[in-house]
Amino acid sequence: MNYNLDGKIFKPVNSTENGEVDSQTLFYYQQTGNLVTAKYKGGSIIEGHLIAKVLDNGQLDMRYHHLNTAGEFMLGKCLSTPELLDNGKLKFKEEWQWLSGDKSSGISEIVEIDEVTEQMQ
Repeated sequence: MNYNLDGKIFKPVNSTENGEVDSQTLFYYQQTGNLVTAKYKGGSIIEGHLIAKVLDNGQLDMRYHHLNTAGEFMLGKCLSTPELLDNGKLKFKEEWQWLSGDKSSGISEIVEIDEVTEQMQ
């Protein structure tokens, strides 16, 4: 699947309980070629960053880190599989694992949204 995430905004719609993202968390993506980065924050996440490479099959192989409201740094890895929705927006099914804390794993889904009124600086 061909796509470009540059300038796109995503929000979580599903996550297993051991995850830290919720409906308050927003992801702001940038893409140059096969390199994808994003800033994310909201809910229990004060500030986060991710870096990913687009694999030949369109999946994103990513690593991420953030600081949560408990003052903990959290690190993880994720394999995200894209899906094109009927409305033309993208959805990613994310299979992730913490590389810190309890090292548990989980599944999340994020969907592309229209621009929000307050952009991250």
